[in-house]
Amino acid sequence: MNQHGANMPAAEVELSVDLVRRMVAAQFPQYADLEVVEVANGWDNVVYRLGDDLGLRVPRRQMGADLIENEVALLPLVAPDLPLPVPAALHVGEPQFGYPWRWTICPWFEGRHMGLQPPADAQGAARDLAAFLAALHRPFPAAPANPFGRGAPLSERDELTRQRIELTVPEAQRRQALDLWQLCLAAPVWDGPPMLLHGDMHVMNLVVDYQRLVAVIDFGDICGGDPACDMAVAWMFPDAECTSQFRAALARAGGAADDATWRRALGWALGFAVTYLANSADHPELNQIGRHTLERALLWSA
Repeated sequence: MNQHGANMPAAEVELSVDLVRRMVAAQFPQYADLEVVEVANGWDNVVYRLGDDLGLRVPRRQMGADLIENEVALLPLVAPDLPLPVPAALHVGEPQFGYPWRWTICPWFEGRHMGLQPPADAQGAARDLAAFLAALHRPFPAAPANPFGRGAPLSERDELTRQRIELTVPEAQRRQALDLWQLCLAAPVWDGPPMLLHGDMHVMNLVVDYQRLVAVIDFGDICGGDPACDMAVAWMFPDAECTSQFRAALARAGGAADDATWRRALGWALGFAVTYLANSADHPELNQIGRHTLERALLWSA
């Protein structure tokens, strides 16, 4: 695999457990005695655990601060209708002590992010996620467009995706990847209303326990658009049977499982795979997910 990938975006503010603890104590004194522990440093936010039952999402750059406003505005409106728990904000913190943006206190879901280690019932997790996405994907006029083009036509990502295929896909697989991208690009475009999307639907945003899928997290990219974008996650599950189970469950739940949408979803999976590979020089797990998704997409199309 080509290793010329970039690092994750640099943080634009300096965050520390001490700063976060002071903001919590000053603004939400009912939680002042709870322990604050950093658990994840993502592209846009740092995630902390607050006591046993709460989590904090604190933006690390302006983009994260912008996106968290969409999450705060939209997620509480749809959370009651979803079949899995989501981290709708319980409280919204304000800028303080030199920290410039709003931040949130959310429920904490016990478990681990799935990554490439699915729960024992991986096919059940795929079916449960399909039912979740079918419930989430609804016409939603208040949903914004995504600044990264999530949910937009694949044609808007054509040049960038081809560049990333050239950069990250081994030469022996490059022609197959380019042909697959062209096939997906030729699929009929989404001609329905913009649907509400998660916008960043990958396996690190799925919380699982030993047996099953527990929750779906990180709605910072919530937006409106083509549901095929979220369905790319079907190729991040461990095998083809999970992917087939996902599609069948999506159809049973009334989701968009037609051939054209499925082909666009495969294009999104390929696009996400090479995006992860191009931006994971300092994130080994994301790199592994990119490699796995690429292999699954190419095998599916073979």
